[in-house]
Amino acid sequence: MDMNSFKGAIFDLDGTIIDSAYVWAEVDRQFVARRGLALPDDYGRAVSSMNFDQAAAYTKKRFGLPDSIESITNEWKQQAIEEYRLNVKPIPGACEYLKMLKGRGVKIALATASDRVLYTPALKRMGMFELFDHFSQTSDVARGKGFPDVYEHAAEGLSLSACECMVFEDIPEGLKGASDGGFYSVAVTCAAGKYDIAELERYSDMVIRDFTELL
Repeated sequence: MDMNSFKGAIFDLDGTIIDSAYVWAEVDRQFVARRGLALPDDYGRAVSSMNFDQAAAYTKKRFGLPDSIESITNEWKQQAIEEYRLNVKPIPGACEYLKMLKGRGVKIALATASDRVLYTPALKRMGMFELFDHFSQTSDVARGKGFPDVYEHAAEGLSLSACECMVFEDIPEGLKGASDGGFYSVAVTCAAGKYDIAELERYSDMVIRDFTELL
């Protein structure tokens, strides 16, 4: 399919347009270490499609923690906020590709499980924030990234239908959710180290390593 035919482009944040996996690996490691626990190998994958409250509820239950959901999410955000504000970098070609789409009149939305307090300063520093026409979070919808909800919310924010939009994602759950919703799904693999490429391909219409391939 000709990607130039789409009127809208919806982007995941972490691992798709910004390289932030290292931030959450360290946040998770320190969070459980402060409680004298070890981080299970499957933990990162388990929470990757959840919003903050869902991930906190899962974490609280899995580790039997007395902490409130609010205190857990606040602890995570406070640990990550400075790294997002100062240091996280864009995925290669992401800024240039967004600008290219904007120049062609394509509407652009974010569909993320992250929080505005994290992504707003990061995207502003990278010169990407003003390129977005709409911002959607999984906290705005009923279900996480294994379902179409957040992408449908983003498309609605752009006043477009699913068939008019591309979705760029780096996790299988996100790609499946987008595909199930009728979106054209593009897997971005350069920061998707914990996922098997074949699994990403299964749920995507197209696979790229990074955005330099589309420039």
